[in-house]
Amino acid sequence: MRAWLVVVAAMIGVSVGLSPIPFYTIGMFAPELSSEFGWSFSSLMGSIAVQSIVVMIVSPFAGYAVDLFGARKVASVSLLCFGLCFMSLSLNKGSLTIFYIQWAVMAVLGAGTLSATWTYVVNGWFDKHKGLALGLASAGTGITGFLIKPFAAWLIEGFGWRAAFIVIGLLPIVIGVPVVLLFLKERRSFKKPDEIQSVDFGKNGKRENIEGYTLKQALMQRNFWLLAGAFLLIAFSLTAPTPNLENILRTHGFALTQIGAITASFGLAVIAGRLMGGWMLDRVWAPLCAFLILLIPAASCWVLSLSEVSPMMATLAVAGIGFGAGFEFDLLAYLINRYFGQRQYGLIYGSFYAIIALGGGLGPVVYGHFYDTIGTYSFSLVGGAMAVVSGGALLLLLGKYPKLKAAHADEIV
Repeated sequence: MRAWLVVVAAMIGVSVGLSPIPFYTIGMFAPELSSEFGWSFSSLMGSIAVQSIVVMIVSPFAGYAVDLFGARKVASVSLLCFGLCFMSLSLNKGSLTIFYIQWAVMAVLGAGTLSATWTYVVNGWFDKHKGLALGLASAGTGITGFLIKPFAAWLIEGFGWRAAFIVIGLLPIVIGVPVVLLFLKERRSFKKPDEIQSVDFGKNGKRENIEGYTLKQALMQRNFWLLAGAFLLIAFSLTAPTPNLENILRTHGFALTQIGAITASFGLAVIAGRLMGGWMLDRVWAPLCAFLILLIPAASCWVLSLSEVSPMMATLAVAGIGFGAGFEFDLLAYLINRYFGQRQYGLIYGSFYAIIALGGGLGPVVYGHFYDTIGTYSFSLVGGAMAVVSGGALLLLLGKYPKLKAAHADEIV
């Protein structure tokens, strides 16, 4: 029971962190900031690119901090700092340069709220139900995606965009920090006593050798580079259409009210992707599971590239992209744990998150460039469909899960 309480705490923590809140709210604030300061929409979307670049640089260090100090300490401090940084956006007087600097600082100080922190804790508690637990924990981003846009719209309409930045910035502080301090308890993931192959002794004299590779050892593994290539393609393909969805749907002639109804399916599909994907990971070899699930967003991108798309087709396509996006981070956490273990999980995950940030940062920019150049998203969407299938195919080359050395623990869920 305690382990599942940790999962709920992780789900709440990730829901108010750096990953979902800025990403899902920038589209709501963009029209207000553009009207107030005269900034172009593309320059406002540049804030996402700034965040991605900074995250690419700092995420390995954030992961190392988790390994060194523990997830609970890192998460609580980072949630506090992230909330304050988000609130500071309300103070901008019209300087785009300062706006970008604010996003960069927010990315640095909020990096401890990214997936490495939460999946580190959950992986330590679970073995048999690891995939489902990761899916439940990561479902927080989908919950945020579903709820935060209407909440932000209500705040902006009723109280103005400055007040909205302040109220949303309070969420990590008043919700996330207390939950983390009270319920995010850590434990390491170990094997059973008869599987012990080497033992180290910690400060308290207890056996506490942790299974897996160091980052240096992982870098020498073929599977590390297969995963890197696969997730660069997957992140590019799944992140690129997300902030462009509204404009993609506009090119198909949908009215604003229709677009709102269609895109609402995205957040719910993210939650479904987390839960169903996690459930499948516990039952099917993860690379095969990934390849099959990634066919869904690939087909969705192809549908949106067609010249004529009905509202029903568009809704299913948007949901398909959301389903794949929801599965992406659970898959990464699961694969890292199975192929590289927990020894330096935070540092290794942070390194892969840098790769995801690179692909995710490039994707929306590339889509926007081709739209500005040729006036359509069709070419980009077809390319994205091919890229995500290629990424899934690379995962099929990973091979069996390796046997990793570990020490004894008294409980595995």
